[in-house]
Order: sequence, then structure tokens, then C-alpha cells
Amino acid sequence: MRRSLMLLLALLSVRYLHWRFTESLNLSTPIAAALSFLLLAAEAWLLISGLIPILLSWRNYNDGFAAANQAEKQWQKSMWRPWVDVLIPTCGEPLPVLERCLQGCCDMNYLNRTIWLLDDSGRIEVEELALKYGCNYKHRIERVNAKAGNLNSGLAVAKAELVAVFDADFVPQQHFLNRCIGLLLPADVGLVQTPQSFLNADPVMRNLGMERWLLPDEESFYRWIEPVRSAWDAVVCAGTSFVVRRSALDEVGGFVETAISEDFVTGTAIAAKGWRVVYNAEKLSAGLAAETMLDFVRQRQRWAAGTLQALRLPQGPLRVSGLSWQQRFVFLEGALHWFNTVPRLLLLLMPLSFGLLGVVPVQFTTDALINKLLPLWLCLLFSVGWLNRGSRHALLAELHGWALAIPLASTVLMSLWGKVLPFRITPKHRIRKRGSISLVLALPLLALILLNMLNLSSIITSISRGQIDSGLGLALLWAGLNMLALFVALRVCWDRPCPDPTPWLQLNLKGWLINTAGRKQNIETVAISEKGAELSCQKPWPIGAKWKLLLDPASLNGISLQAIAVEELFLAPGPKLKVQWEKSEIVEIIELKRWLFGRAGAWPNRQAPPEWQAFSALISRLLWLPKQISSAGNSSHC
Repeated sequence: MRRSLMLLLALLSVRYLHWRFTESLNLSTPIAAALSFLLLAAEAWLLISGLIPILLSWRNYNDGFAAANQAEKQWQKSMWRPWVDVLIPTCGEPLPVLERCLQGCCDMNYLNRTIWLLDDSGRIEVEELALKYGCNYKHRIERVNAKAGNLNSGLAVAKAELVAVFDADFVPQQHFLNRCIGLLLPADVGLVQTPQSFLNADPVMRNLGMERWLLPDEESFYRWIEPVRSAWDAVVCAGTSFVVRRSALDEVGGFVETAISEDFVTGTAIAAKGWRVVYNAEKLSAGLAAETMLDFVRQRQRWAAGTLQALRLPQGPLRVSGLSWQQRFVFLEGALHWFNTVPRLLLLLMPLSFGLLGVVPVQFTTDALINKLLPLWLCLLFSVGWLNRGSRHALLAELHGWALAIPLASTVLMSLWGKVLPFRITPKHRIRKRGSISLVLALPLLALILLNMLNLSSIITSISRGQIDSGLGLALLWAGLNMLALFVALRVCWDRPCPDPTPWLQLNLKGWLINTAGRKQNIETVAISEKGAELSCQKPWPIGAKWKLLLDPASLNGISLQAIAVEELFLAPGPKLKVQWEKSEIVEIIELKRWLFGRAGAWPNRQAPPEWQAFSALISRLLWLPKQISSAGNSSHC
């Protein structure tokens, strides 16, 4: 079934491109021909680049769960208990973020480990935090070569057989090492990579109020792309939440310091030395997604620049010796993915030629629309979500692409020009009391919206004068869709307030509120965090009262917490109460954090909701967005 669907997609794509090349070009004038060929090239690039990862999945692949289960059983029976150096590079992350990571690393139930906090900021309070948790602290005098340099400084003092790396905002589950070390039993396995999952919603989801309806754009990569790459022995090292053999690192000279994306290049270099890079798709850790749209864009710009820079480096997939041609091709496909932003931007600009230039770049007929374009579009709409295992929508996944088209296209063009962007750390855990918008992102979009309004006005004027043909009808539809895309992109750039950057998890746990007189009321949590909870109550209770909150032992190991009501939230379907924990209950809070972030299965896979439902939700969010924002609006879904 899967391969038959892939063949159908390929045949419909070839059929459509054949028609575009032979019948739809407008060669009436030089400028019409130029625009027509440019549009055809953009469409062909996007179609073919979209088909390549689908066709790569022709080879059978899996999540690696069964292999991880079998490897853990074999490892438990063996006598191999290697020492592991856990490296946590940090440079200015807020202390609550760093402490969450340290607690998670210290809670890992594999005992033969040494935790190294590699601090590039040199803060006294970070050294004190390391001392509090019994971790080794290292601060290097010269801050050179960014994260790769910091990690290599840690390798200079760490001597264990295995090395695990976590970014400072990531929290591993307690059994992380147990699930990974067994996969390193075969002597030729050099690195085990696990997915990145997130405690908070990314800004595209959050700014649109679409946390229920969208998945992070990384979800498809870790649930579909990486397993497919694993089948071709071309797994990408993602920079965090991985375990690597020290001898494999030593063979490539440590983490590659000349690379912006040191993770991708180092993993490629290890694979080129003959080591196997293995992928386990089990979500064994979670970190913080970028919190503002500008930070989100800059993070993606760094990834794009780093991946494209890798093509020029000696350790990159094009120049390094030792890779098979299949591995090179798969690595190259991942790098070329970033070029999609340029043709996507062209598709946003091309409708302007209808109204502003009076040029029709494509000659469409109703018959061609029904027989050539519509079958391909419907096949993509109904099959992509199934092929990628429900990890992304076919159309709404492009929301990120619309918002990123202009900045990423400029990054790609600058990279082709040879300009290398500096390594920039993504800020985390910032309080924003008011909503804000980045003019750097908004102004280009506003300019395009203005041009599209002029374009639409010209097209409508032509139609009102009786100049109705298939070209103008297509122009009107295309320009209207582009206006919607641009409006969504602009709306995404407005960052909603974030009075509390603490991750809130949408978990439905049953329990009871108990006051000092013993009165009990049934509750269910709507969202919960290390600071407090939002409760769904049968009826409101007095503000300012104090209770014990006892969560059902079947849900939360019977943890009892002192709760103070701070506000009532009257949101559908009924009254909700927001509570915060008493600061004095330190032991209970530690246990709560251990359960929230460290338990097995804390981050299950979500399925993308039906596309039509998500699209309806998007339209409603564009027309109306609630002004009152609960803590759950900054939460991750579990």
C-alpha cells in the first residue's frame, strides 16, 4: 500500500510537470517567457524536493523501538557497565532552566556516570548550582568556537568510555542511559541519537493559539525523516540527547569547531570513519522551544547557514571521504531542503505579475486544472499525513514556511555568497508582560501585503470591466491565497504575552482539594507545572484559601502538595481555579518535577488532527483570539 501510494504520487507529479513544460508556458514575450520558466523551475524544485524524502522511504524502516528493547535486554545480561561522562554546555541560561536540566541528569538511574557542567559564562551562581547537585564544574578562560569549543574543553578533562550530551534546557528521563547504552554493544556503533521533544509550544503554535491543532515542525523530522535516514545509515546528529563512543570522537578530532552546526558535521565525520550512527525514535528527553518568533527565525537561520556551510567543509557530506554514495545523497537531500525557501518565496511573489505587470506566467485551462493539478493536489492532501505517520499536515505544515520564507531565503542566498552567520544562542525562559511584534520580521511582510493589495485591486478592476478569462480567475484565486498566507505569517509575528515562562503541561489528572476542616472536593487538572496547576472544579472556592492538593495515587504516585488559590478562570466548559504551590514544600516539588519530566513515557507521540478541522481552527483564530490567556496556552500536550 505504502509503495503503491508513493508510485502514484510520483506518476501524478511527472504527469503534471510534463503538462507544465509542454502546454502551459507563456512564450508570447521575453518577459512572459522568463517569468513562465522561473515559475516552472520553482514548482518543479518544490515538487521534486518534496518527493525525494517520500521516495527514500521506499526502503523499509522502523522507529528503532524493537532494536532498543532487544539491546537493553542483552545489555542487562552482559557485564558491560561503562562509565559515561554527561556533558552539559551552558552559556547564560537562566538558573531555573539549568537547575531543571541538572536535576534530570542527576536523577538518571544509571550509576556509572560523571556529570560535567561546562559553563562559558563563568557565573558564580552556576558553580554553586553544580556544587549543590554534586556535579563537576568547568569554566574555560577563552570562549572560542562556541558550543563545539566548550564541548571539546570538557573532553579534555573527561575520560569516560562514553559521552552523553544535553543542551542546558533539556531534561532527560530517568532511564535515558539504560535505553541507549545497550545500542552501543556492537563494537561498530559510534553514536546513538534520540529525538528532541519540547516542554512548551513553539511561537507559531502559541501566537496563533493553535497548540491543540498543530505539531512542532521538528516532529516530522524526528518521527519520520530520521527513521528513514536510519535505513540508509545517514542519521543526523542533532546536538543534544545523544550518546557517543569516546573513541569515535577521538578518531575525528572531537567536535568540529569550524562548523556552525557542529552536531551535523561531527556526526557525518563519525559516519565517514565507518562507525554506525543509530537512531532510537523513543522520546527520552525534552527541552525548551524558542519562545518568540524572532528567536525562532534566528534559530532556523542558524540551522540553515550551518547545514549549507557543512557542504563546503572537509568533514561535510560532500567532501569527506568514507561515505557511500547513498549516504552522501541522503545527507545532501537534508541540506538541499533549506533551498526550498527560495522557490517558496517566488510562489509568494509570482501572482504580482498578473495585476502589476499584466503578464500571465502560466496558461491554465479549466480542463488542465481538473485533470492535471487537482488529482495531484488531492493525492498530496490525503496521503502525506499517512506517509509521515501523522507527524504533520499536508498543507498546514507550511504555516512555518510562510512565516520563514523571507528571512530563510535571505540566509540561503547569503550562504551561497559565502557569508557565514555567527553562532547565536537562542534565549530561553524570558518573561514578557506585553505582546510585541518584531519589525524586522513584520516590515517585509507588510510590504508584500501592500503589493498584493494593489495587485488584487488591479485584477478585480480588470474583471469588473468584463475582462474575464481563466487567467484572471486563476490570478484572483492565487492572489487571494497568497494574501491569506501573508496575513497568517504577519499574525504569527505578534508574540503573545508570557507572564510565566515556566513550562506548563496539559495533563488531565484526577485528585482532591482538602481544606483544614477536612472538606474535600473532586478536581481534575487542566494544566500542571512545577509552580502550580489549573484545576477544573465542580464549583469555585474562595480566593486566597489554602488547601492540600492530593492527586490520585494512580496518576501521580500520591504526591501531596500545599496549594494556594491565586485566581479564578471562567473559561468554557466550566469554572477553573489557578493554584500555586507553597514554597516550603521543597521535597514534594522535587518529586513533582521528577515525575513531570523524568518518568518513562512522559512525551508520547501526538497525531496531527484532521486537516479540515485544523484549518477551520486556524480561520477562527485569525478572526478572533481570546484576550485572556491561561497558563495552558504556553503548554505542551502529553
